[in-house]
Amino acid sequence: MVVEHSRRFAGPADLHLHSNQSDGTESPAEVVRQAHAYGLRTVALTDHDRTTGWAEAAEAAHGLGMTFIPGMELSAKHEWRSVHVLGYLFDPDDGDLRAETERIRSDRVGRAERIVRSIGRDYDLHWDDVLAQTTTDATVGRPHIADALVARGIVRDRTEAFDGILHPREGYYEPHYAPDPLTAVRLITNAGGVAIIAHPVTAGRDRMMPVPFIDRLVDAGLGGFEVDHRENTEAGKALLRDIATRRGLIVTGSSDYHGTGKPNRPGENTTSDDMVERLIAKATGSTPSYP
Repeated sequence: MVVEHSRRFAGPADLHLHSNQSDGTESPAEVVRQAHAYGLRTVALTDHDRTTGWAEAAEAAHGLGMTFIPGMELSAKHEWRSVHVLGYLFDPDDGDLRAETERIRSDRVGRAERIVRSIGRDYDLHWDDVLAQTTTDATVGRPHIADALVARGIVRDRTEAFDGILHPREGYYEPHYAPDPLTAVRLITNAGGVAIIAHPVTAGRDRMMPVPFIDRLVDAGLGGFEVDHRENTEAGKALLRDIATRRGLIVTGSSDYHGTGKPNRPGENTTSDDMVERLIAKATGSTPSYP
């Protein structure tokens, strides 16, 4: 279906926030309230591989006079790289996209259980400890294992957990299923959404997907890049802006807020009004919730 849009939102806009429906620590409504307290007026909830927080977040945004843009962060993998593809304003009932997210979530649970079994051989950690850190139907992942390690007093916080026990060098790492980025981009765009690569240029040039492959993603329908993000390098940002200019892509900025799970704060990076307008105009799968 084709959806008509009008310019009814107001900035500033943060298009990457997480709730306890995935690996954030706050409810969708609380995430929106926190964003409002930081001066934001347009937000997107982008939980990992699920859309269950949309209705609650939209209701909270409406009550605060904010615009809500439904989104999701879809897990993908290019060679050995973990790639996160932000999808906005897609049809949440699209069969192919739903089937893929269900497969990803199911494998995440099995992976988390394998990690906990491995850690449990060396530390006093059990699967029930991890479940105690999740909400009903939340996507269980490594952040919840980190929270369980904190709750058991094994580490001080998530940062120590990921720098230590959960770091791949410690030997507890387990791979999980994720589609390749081309598939992820096509799934989102075929569902009427706009695909944006999240934090594509974090530390280390080898962490970045090769430019020829990025061009293939654009040819497949990629809408743009999340450029202004605390983990992107300055050199990487400049490269992405050059590509975006050359290919006419959308450029976003956001916080990647996770509540107390990360130091990131709502609005520490934002997306300009004209880029939000382009994103909304490009989508056909669903509509923003306006105040």
